Amino acid sequence: MIPSEFDYAAPTTVAEALSLLAAAESAGEDVKVLAGGQSLIPVMKLRLADPSMVVDLGRIPSLSGITDDGGTLSIGAMTPHHTVATDPLIASFVPLLAQAAATVADPQVRHRGTIGGALVHADPAGDMPAPILALDAMFNLSGPSGQRSVAAADFFQGYFTTAVQEGEILTSITVPKYTGWGSHYEKFTRVAQQWSIVAVAALVQVEGGMIAQARLGLTNMASTPLRASATESALAGCAVEVGAIAAACANAADGTEPASDLNGDAAYRRHLVTVLAKRAVLAAVGLSEERG
Repeated sequence: MIPSEFDYAAPTTVAEALSLLAAAESAGEDVKVLAGGQSLIPVMKLRLADPSMVVDLGRIPSLSGITDDGGTLSIGAMTPHHTVATDPLIASFVPLLAQAAATVADPQVRHRGTIGGALVHADPAGDMPAPILALDAMFNLSGPSGQRSVAAADFFQGYFTTAVQEGEILTSITVPKYTGWGSHYEKFTRVAQQWSIVAVAALVQVEGGMIAQARLGLTNMASTPLRASATESALAGCAVEVGAIAAACANAADGTEPASDLNGDAAYRRHLVTVLAKRAVLAAVGLSEERG
């Protein structure tokens, strides 16, 4: 199928984009914001989304790129996944994001799709929300009432639902630097380039042979990304040893509500997440299961 007819605008500034959104919404039009198009265009072709106007953010230079702000990195919402996966600042200070971005779909999608578009789309099986949640990032929004920031813990509100309000645009994501932390994104799929059946984003700080802090984000274990809070608590003070880490990760499914579908039922996902959590934490601290 092809989409229904729609009006198209390609502003060159955030202010112009916000003005277009405000005008369209005051006129009662169904308006959609286009980032990389890897989520919106397919649903428009199926006519699951049928906007009367599309505002394309691809020509706004200020929405792309990665900058070092001292203790944090600022990632423009229109920055492609490929850039996130290969940028030296990301590799140095938040390699977890690079690891996750490198697993997104295929090279074509990684070059066209954007981090902001994926986060606002908020697919529970998407690869970027869980790492962003584990990293305690902040989402920076611009709208008719000005600018505001939303913590990652408050951003994902439901199935394909975020804190972005009508007339607002996600402009950037602020991510703290994690110098000296280990990280790993462990993703399970049946075939290459598939959405995650389950994935775990692990961020671990080791001091004196013990895990000082751990942060785990879970992909596709509920209608939103989750933090594995019970496992994070169990890992704090845990010895950097395979058996101890495995025991701490045994409760990774606590508090989750995974769906059942053709790729696996809820019980399968609850078991799988404990396996992937163990693998992710072991990789983050530099151990392998074979070392015992």
